[in-house]
Amino acid sequence: MSASPAAAIATRGLLVMPNGAARPLEAVPQLELGVFQDVIRGARQRGRRVSALFGYPEGERVALVLVLSDDERGLVELARTVVDMTGFPSLTPVIPEVHLFEREIAEQWGVPPIGHPWLKPVRFQPPRRGRAQPAATIGVTDFFAIAGGEGHEVAVGPVHAGVIEPGHFRFQCYGETVLHLEISLGYQHRGVERALVGGPSPRSVHYAETLAGDTTIGHATAYCQAVEALASCSVTARALALRGSPSSRLSSPKKSPLFAVSKMMRPPVVSST
Repeated sequence: MSASPAAAIATRGLLVMPNGAARPLEAVPQLELGVFQDVIRGARQRGRRVSALFGYPEGERVALVLVLSDDERGLVELARTVVDMTGFPSLTPVIPEVHLFEREIAEQWGVPPIGHPWLKPVRFQPPRRGRAQPAATIGVTDFFAIAGGEGHEVAVGPVHAGVIEPGHFRFQCYGETVLHLEISLGYQHRGVERALVGGPSPRSVHYAETLAGDTTIGHATAYCQAVEALASCSVTARALALRGSPSSRLSSPKKSPLFAVSKMMRPPVVSST
């Protein structure tokens, strides 16, 4: 069976690689913006999902990187493009899953997704570059609201019980039915991303483990896999088994097997350049 025209467009010019592998940035194909967006439009038809869509500075412009996940085969597909500071056409109206990615690109780099139906901050942090406005006050923004005799709004946070991170939640309810939830983040911005640049260092794995109290094992595992891929470091079967053991998910960060595994790993230092 031949591929449909949309599928043919979507598979053109992508870097396909195993999840957890490393490739140089130059290996990621650079596409024209229109083709780049066609790849996103055709992703769902091919059984792919948008795992990441982010930007980084490239001269006076901003490069956008797309990561699509093929969950069945454990593969990721990558492509990139370059946009001007004037903006790019938003795909949110037709591909809702990119709405948060586009908002983050606008917040971080000042490049607006033109036509985004509800553009507002994600983490309420100052822009890294560009013509974006100064950071807004966290939690002060336009929230979705409903109207009606039984409609009411419930505000929760930003302080919560347990291990979840600070966040302001707005529930829109109609009687006993919750119709909508919005979350404002950014209350615990600590500059971890900048602190990780130039690593790994003895503190890097601890930064990863403490990014979020409810994802200690997940973030530490992802960090270790990234370092191993960049350093071409082989991991023993015992280390892999420890990562998946029930005790690793129940232990505290300092007592988890991941902590011990990371201490035993001695990969070469990976340059940030």
